[in-house]
Amino acid sequence: MAEGVELALGTMMFYGLADWVYKRAAASGVQPHHFLLLQAFFFAPGIFLYGLTTGTLVLGVPFAWGMMAGVLIFVALYNFARSLASGAVSIVAPVFRLSFAITVALAVWLLDEPLTGWKLAGLAASLAAVWLLLAGAPASAPRATLSSVLRVLIATVAMGIVSLVYKLAAIAGGSPATVLTGQATVFLPLATLFTLARDHGFHPPPGAWRHGATAAVLLLFGLVMLLAGLARGEASVLVPVAQLSFVVTAGLGFVFLRETLTLRKGFGLAFAIAALICFARS
Repeated sequence: MAEGVELALGTMMFYGLADWVYKRAAASGVQPHHFLLLQAFFFAPGIFLYGLTTGTLVLGVPFAWGMMAGVLIFVALYNFARSLASGAVSIVAPVFRLSFAITVALAVWLLDEPLTGWKLAGLAASLAAVWLLLAGAPASAPRATLSSVLRVLIATVAMGIVSLVYKLAAIAGGSPATVLTGQATVFLPLATLFTLARDHGFHPPPGAWRHGATAAVLLLFGLVMLLAGLARGEASVLVPVAQLSFVVTAGLGFVFLRETLTLRKGFGLAFAIAALICFARS
Protein backbone atom coordinates (compact mmCIF):
# COMPACT_ATOMS: atom_id res chain seq x y z
CA MET A 1 0.00 0.00 0.00
CA ALA A 2 1.23 3.51 -0.83
CA GLU A 3 2.72 5.55 2.00
CA GLY A 4 0.08 7.53 3.91
CA VAL A 5 -2.95 5.98 2.23
CA GLU A 6 -4.52 4.99 5.55
CA LEU A 7 -4.58 8.67 6.53
CA ALA A 8 -6.05 9.65 3.18
CA LEU A 9 -8.82 7.08 3.68
CA GLY A 10 -9.67 8.72 6.99
CA THR A 11 -9.77 12.09 5.25
CA MET A 12 -12.07 10.62 2.61
CA MET A 13 -14.61 9.63 5.26
CA PHE A 14 -14.51 13.00 7.03
CA TYR A 15 -14.73 14.92 3.74
CA GLY A 16 -17.74 12.88 2.66
CA LEU A 17 -19.55 13.56 5.92
CA ALA A 18 -18.68 17.27 5.72
CA ASP A 19 -20.12 17.46 2.20
CA TRP A 20 -23.30 15.93 3.57
CA VAL A 21 -23.50 18.62 6.26
CA TYR A 22 -23.06 21.29 3.54
CA LYS A 23 -26.04 19.85 1.68
CA ARG A 24 -28.22 19.62 4.77
CA ALA A 25 -27.39 23.22 5.70
CA ALA A 26 -28.26 24.41 2.18
CA ALA A 27 -31.52 22.42 2.24
CA SER A 28 -32.51 24.00 5.56
CA GLY A 29 -32.08 27.50 4.15
CA VAL A 30 -28.72 28.43 5.66
CA GLN A 31 -26.97 30.98 3.45
CA PRO A 32 -23.49 29.90 2.26
CA HIS A 33 -21.72 32.93 3.71
CA HIS A 34 -23.38 32.36 7.09
CA PHE A 35 -22.43 28.70 7.01
CA LEU A 36 -18.78 29.36 6.18
CA LEU A 37 -18.43 32.01 8.87
CA LEU A 38 -19.93 29.76 11.53
CA GLN A 39 -17.67 26.95 10.36
CA ALA A 40 -14.67 29.27 10.71
CA PHE A 41 -15.80 30.36 14.19
CA PHE A 42 -15.41 26.78 15.39
CA PHE A 43 -12.53 25.64 13.17
CA ALA A 44 -10.09 28.47 14.02
CA PRO A 45 -10.05 28.04 17.82
CA GLY A 46 -10.15 24.26 17.38
CA ILE A 47 -6.99 24.05 15.30
CA PHE A 48 -5.26 26.69 17.45
CA LEU A 49 -5.93 24.70 20.62
CA TYR A 50 -4.81 21.53 18.86
CA GLY A 51 -1.51 23.20 17.96
CA LEU A 52 -0.95 24.48 21.51
CA THR A 53 -1.83 21.13 23.06
CA THR A 54 0.49 19.15 20.78
CA GLY A 55 3.25 21.78 20.79
CA THR A 56 3.37 21.75 16.98
CA LEU A 57 2.28 25.32 16.23
CA VAL A 58 5.18 27.46 14.95
CA LEU A 59 5.56 30.43 12.59
CA GLY A 60 7.54 30.30 9.36
CA VAL A 61 7.24 29.47 5.67
CA PRO A 62 4.67 26.67 6.20
CA PHE A 63 2.46 29.14 8.10
CA ALA A 64 2.62 31.46 5.06
CA TRP A 65 1.64 28.57 2.77
CA GLY A 66 -1.32 28.03 5.06
CA MET A 67 -2.35 31.65 4.69
CA MET A 68 -2.33 31.26 0.90
CA ALA A 69 -4.48 28.16 1.29
CA GLY A 70 -6.90 30.21 3.39
CA VAL A 71 -7.66 32.54 0.48
CA LEU A 72 -8.08 29.70 -2.01
CA ILE A 73 -10.19 27.54 0.26
CA PHE A 74 -12.58 30.42 0.98
CA VAL A 75 -13.16 30.79 -2.76
CA ALA A 76 -13.58 27.03 -3.13
CA LEU A 77 -15.93 26.39 -0.22
CA TYR A 78 -18.11 29.43 -0.81
CA ASN A 79 -18.72 28.50 -4.44
CA PHE A 80 -19.22 24.86 -3.50
CA ALA A 81 -21.86 25.77 -0.93
CA ARG A 82 -23.62 28.03 -3.45
CA SER A 83 -23.61 25.28 -6.08
CA LEU A 84 -25.23 22.81 -3.67
CA ALA A 85 -28.17 25.16 -3.21
CA SER A 86 -29.38 24.46 -6.75
CA GLY A 87 -27.80 21.10 -7.63
CA ALA A 88 -28.15 17.48 -6.52
CA VAL A 89 -25.50 16.42 -4.00
CA SER A 90 -24.77 13.26 -6.01
CA ILE A 91 -23.84 15.49 -8.98
CA VAL A 92 -22.21 18.56 -7.44
CA ALA A 93 -20.05 16.71 -4.90
CA PRO A 94 -18.38 14.42 -7.49
CA VAL A 95 -17.49 17.38 -9.72
CA PHE A 96 -16.04 19.26 -6.75
CA ARG A 97 -13.95 16.28 -5.72
CA LEU A 98 -12.61 16.03 -9.27
CA SER A 99 -10.19 18.74 -8.13
CA PHE A 100 -7.75 15.92 -7.43
CA ALA A 101 -7.08 15.67 -11.18
CA ILE A 102 -5.75 19.23 -11.09
CA THR A 103 -3.62 18.41 -8.06
CA VAL A 104 -2.21 15.30 -9.71
CA ALA A 105 -1.27 17.22 -12.85
CA LEU A 106 0.41 19.98 -10.82
CA ALA A 107 2.23 17.48 -8.57
CA VAL A 108 3.60 15.55 -11.55
CA TRP A 109 4.57 18.75 -13.37
CA LEU A 110 5.96 20.86 -10.52
CA LEU A 111 7.08 18.29 -7.94
CA ASP A 112 8.32 15.59 -10.34
CA GLU A 113 6.13 12.93 -8.77
CA PRO A 114 6.06 9.82 -10.99
CA LEU A 115 3.04 9.17 -13.19
CA THR A 116 2.75 5.40 -12.86
CA GLY A 117 0.42 2.98 -14.57
CA TRP A 118 -1.61 2.56 -11.39
CA LYS A 119 -2.06 6.32 -11.13
CA LEU A 120 -3.19 6.55 -14.75
CA ALA A 121 -5.64 3.72 -14.16
CA GLY A 122 -6.91 5.46 -11.04
CA LEU A 123 -7.38 8.73 -12.89
CA ALA A 124 -9.19 6.99 -15.75
CA ALA A 125 -11.50 5.17 -13.34
CA SER A 126 -12.15 8.42 -11.45
CA LEU A 127 -13.05 10.30 -14.63
CA ALA A 128 -15.35 7.45 -15.65
CA ALA A 129 -17.00 7.55 -12.22
CA VAL A 130 -17.67 11.26 -12.43
CA TRP A 131 -18.99 11.02 -16.00
CA LEU A 132 -21.34 8.17 -15.09
CA LEU A 133 -22.63 9.99 -12.02
CA LEU A 134 -23.16 13.21 -13.96
CA ALA A 135 -25.04 11.45 -16.74
CA GLY A 136 -26.92 9.10 -14.46
CA ALA A 137 -29.61 11.35 -13.03
CA PRO A 138 -33.14 10.64 -14.32
CA ALA A 139 -35.35 13.43 -15.62
CA SER A 140 -37.23 13.63 -12.31
CA ALA A 141 -34.07 14.16 -10.22
CA PRO A 142 -32.79 17.60 -9.30
CA ARG A 143 -30.27 18.88 -11.84
CA ALA A 144 -27.50 21.41 -11.64
CA THR A 145 -28.34 24.83 -13.08
CA LEU A 146 -25.87 26.80 -15.21
CA SER A 147 -25.02 28.92 -12.18
CA SER A 148 -24.42 25.79 -10.10
CA VAL A 149 -22.12 24.33 -12.77
CA LEU A 150 -20.06 27.51 -13.07
CA ARG A 151 -19.69 27.82 -9.32
CA VAL A 152 -18.66 24.21 -8.82
CA LEU A 153 -16.05 24.55 -11.59
CA ILE A 154 -14.55 27.58 -9.84
CA ALA A 155 -14.57 25.66 -6.57
CA THR A 156 -12.94 22.66 -8.22
CA VAL A 157 -10.00 24.61 -9.67
CA ALA A 158 -9.41 26.49 -6.42
CA MET A 159 -9.50 23.32 -4.32
CA GLY A 160 -7.10 21.58 -6.70
CA ILE A 161 -4.55 24.33 -6.08
CA VAL A 162 -5.20 24.23 -2.32
CA SER A 163 -4.16 20.58 -2.18
CA LEU A 164 -0.88 21.40 -3.95
CA VAL A 165 -0.26 24.21 -1.45
CA TYR A 166 -0.76 21.70 1.38
CA LYS A 167 1.92 19.47 -0.14
CA LEU A 168 4.31 22.40 -0.54
CA ALA A 169 3.75 23.30 3.11
CA ALA A 170 4.44 19.69 4.13
CA ILE A 171 7.66 19.70 2.08
CA ALA A 172 8.70 22.86 3.94
CA GLY A 173 8.33 20.95 7.22
CA GLY A 174 4.99 22.37 8.31
CA SER A 175 2.91 20.48 10.86
CA PRO A 176 -0.85 20.19 10.31
CA ALA A 177 -1.43 22.64 13.16
CA THR A 178 0.95 25.23 11.68
CA VAL A 179 -0.48 25.08 8.16
CA LEU A 180 -4.12 24.99 9.21
CA THR A 181 -3.73 27.77 11.77
CA GLY A 182 -2.17 29.90 9.03
CA GLN A 183 -5.15 29.04 6.87
CA ALA A 184 -7.60 29.95 9.64
CA THR A 185 -5.97 33.35 10.25
CA VAL A 186 -6.94 34.34 6.71
CA PHE A 187 -10.15 32.38 6.24
CA LEU A 188 -11.90 33.66 9.38
CA PRO A 189 -11.35 37.40 8.61
CA LEU A 190 -12.35 36.89 4.97
CA ALA A 191 -15.54 35.10 5.94
CA THR A 192 -16.33 37.72 8.59
CA LEU A 193 -15.75 40.74 6.36
CA PHE A 194 -17.69 39.19 3.49
CA THR A 195 -20.69 38.46 5.71
CA LEU A 196 -20.70 41.88 7.39
CA ALA A 197 -20.40 43.66 4.03
CA ARG A 198 -23.20 41.61 2.51
CA ASP A 199 -25.68 41.64 5.40
CA HIS A 200 -24.60 44.72 7.39
CA GLY A 201 -24.58 42.42 10.39
CA PHE A 202 -24.67 38.75 11.27
CA HIS A 203 -28.01 37.09 11.88
CA PRO A 204 -27.85 33.39 10.96
CA PRO A 205 -30.84 31.14 11.70
CA PRO A 206 -30.54 29.16 14.96
CA GLY A 207 -30.00 25.82 13.20
CA ALA A 208 -27.02 27.18 11.29
CA TRP A 209 -24.81 27.06 14.39
CA ARG A 210 -25.23 23.31 14.62
CA HIS A 211 -24.34 22.77 10.97
CA GLY A 212 -21.32 25.07 11.15
CA ALA A 213 -19.92 23.41 14.27
CA THR A 214 -20.39 19.91 12.85
CA ALA A 215 -18.69 20.76 9.56
CA ALA A 216 -15.80 22.43 11.40
CA VAL A 217 -15.12 19.33 13.50
CA LEU A 218 -15.30 17.02 10.49
CA LEU A 219 -13.00 19.18 8.37
CA LEU A 220 -10.54 19.64 11.24
CA PHE A 221 -10.09 15.89 11.61
CA GLY A 222 -9.99 15.34 7.85
CA LEU A 223 -7.46 18.09 7.13
CA VAL A 224 -5.13 17.12 9.98
CA MET A 225 -5.07 13.56 8.65
CA LEU A 226 -4.49 14.72 5.07
CA LEU A 227 -1.56 16.97 5.99
CA ALA A 228 -0.05 14.25 8.14
CA GLY A 229 -0.29 11.92 5.16
CA LEU A 230 1.22 14.44 2.76
CA ALA A 231 4.29 14.68 4.98
CA ARG A 232 4.89 10.99 4.21
CA GLY A 233 3.43 10.28 0.79
CA GLU A 234 2.82 11.68 -2.68
CA ALA A 235 0.17 14.29 -3.37
CA SER A 236 -0.67 12.56 -6.65
CA VAL A 237 -1.74 9.48 -4.64
CA LEU A 238 -3.15 10.78 -1.36
CA VAL A 239 -5.19 13.73 -2.64
CA PRO A 240 -7.18 11.60 -5.13
CA VAL A 241 -7.93 9.04 -2.41
CA ALA A 242 -9.16 11.79 -0.07
CA GLN A 243 -11.26 13.44 -2.77
CA LEU A 244 -13.03 10.19 -3.62
CA SER A 245 -15.17 11.13 -0.62
CA PHE A 246 -18.04 11.65 -3.06
CA VAL A 247 -18.63 7.90 -2.70
CA VAL A 248 -19.63 8.57 0.91
CA THR A 249 -21.63 11.70 0.08
CA ALA A 250 -23.49 10.19 -2.86
CA GLY A 251 -24.33 7.12 -0.79
CA LEU A 252 -25.83 9.31 1.91
CA GLY A 253 -27.78 11.20 -0.74
CA PHE A 254 -29.24 7.97 -2.08
CA VAL A 255 -30.22 6.70 1.37
CA PHE A 256 -31.44 9.82 3.17
CA LEU A 257 -32.48 12.19 0.36
CA ARG A 258 -33.90 9.41 -1.81
CA GLU A 259 -31.91 10.53 -4.84
CA THR A 260 -32.49 7.75 -7.35
CA LEU A 261 -29.81 5.05 -7.48
CA THR A 262 -29.85 4.12 -11.17
CA LEU A 263 -27.78 1.40 -12.81
CA ARG A 264 -25.54 4.04 -14.34
CA LYS A 265 -24.91 5.69 -10.98
CA GLY A 266 -24.17 2.27 -9.53
CA PHE A 267 -21.50 1.75 -12.18
CA GLY A 268 -20.17 5.21 -11.38
CA LEU A 269 -19.70 4.32 -7.74
CA ALA A 270 -18.08 1.02 -8.75
CA PHE A 271 -15.55 2.90 -10.90
CA ALA A 272 -14.86 5.20 -7.96
CA ILE A 273 -14.05 2.22 -5.76
CA ALA A 274 -11.82 0.80 -8.49
CA ALA A 275 -10.00 4.15 -8.64
CA LEU A 276 -9.47 4.01 -4.90
CA ILE A 277 -7.85 0.58 -5.21
CA CYS A 278 -5.60 1.73 -8.03
CA PHE A 279 -4.33 4.76 -6.14
CA ALA A 280 -3.76 2.69 -3.00
CA ARG A 281 -1.55 0.28 -4.97
CA SER A 282 0.41 2.94 -6.86
